[in-house]
Amino acid sequence: LEVAYLLITGELPNRSQLDSWQSEISESSLIHENFHKRILEGFRDDAHAMGVLVATVAALSTFFPESRDIEDPTNRRSQIVRIIAKMPTLAASAYRRSVGTPYVLPAPDLDYTANFLSMMFRPGEVAFQVDPVLRRALDLLFVLHADHGQNCSTTAGRVVGSSHADPYLVVSAACAALSGPRHGGANEAVLRMLEEIGSFAQVDDFIKAVNAGERRLMGFGHRVYKTKDPRSKVLQHLGNQVFEELGETPMYELALELERVMDEKVGHKGSCPNVDFFSGLLYQKLEIPTDLFTPIFGIARVSGYMAHW
Repeated sequence: LEVAYLLITGELPNRSQLDSWQSEISESSLIHENFHKRILEGFRDDAHAMGVLVATVAALSTFFPESRDIEDPTNRRSQIVRIIAKMPTLAASAYRRSVGTPYVLPAPDLDYTANFLSMMFRPGEVAFQVDPVLRRALDLLFVLHADHGQNCSTTAGRVVGSSHADPYLVVSAACAALSGPRHGGANEAVLRMLEEIGSFAQVDDFIKAVNAGERRLMGFGHRVYKTKDPRSKVLQHLGNQVFEELGETPMYELALELERVMDEKVGHKGSCPNVDFFSGLLYQKLEIPTDLFTPIFGIARVSGYMAHW
């Protein structure tokens, strides 16, 4: 939330400003009971969480019709607080709906990241202890994804915002763009690619197929960075810590081997890992369902969307 405050206001908060900001977010995190009953319950059980998030963020527009008054700065700020606060609640509720477990309300005694994890994984009314390794990792992932200039989804949000649509529809449009595999959905595509490669023995053949134009290499290269994505460096360091504490997985070891072979055969000429390469592996290790990877990206990015708006 410190980074969110920085993006929205242009400066980091002092202690009292942060306390006030955190309280505002916490108090706005609940969603209307009718939202659960009439909107979330209308989706199929197997609905992808990102489609549910796009639709439910847009639906908030009908619950807060005053959001259309975008010329009022006080009203604008209220809507920004609401969107940042309610995104984790919407994403967690979409997940609970898909697995058939009761919705969990936000807990006022938990911080933003721990609250999201509680709403995701708390087993009903039973006491829930947030794993500090999981919380620290997810908090850093939220920071790394908070903003990245005028990319595809941010541009989509700015275009919709230019028509003076309300901010919920702006964020919904941005999330729709984010959902594609060439953007926010790329971390899901990385996992599918690694599953297809399957083993160390298949890495060379896979890279040959990529060079021949027969396969697509996901999680490498970037339109902005011609060397290694700096966010990827942070994520790889985080991954080393998380996998050291929780134990490595064959998928993570395969990813490191793919990066090693790519560096050996191609070199760092636009073929370096980007932020998507390691983020999906981290989410998977943290036992976050694949359908939630892109919604989590949306939760993180919403403060950036609102700063641009």
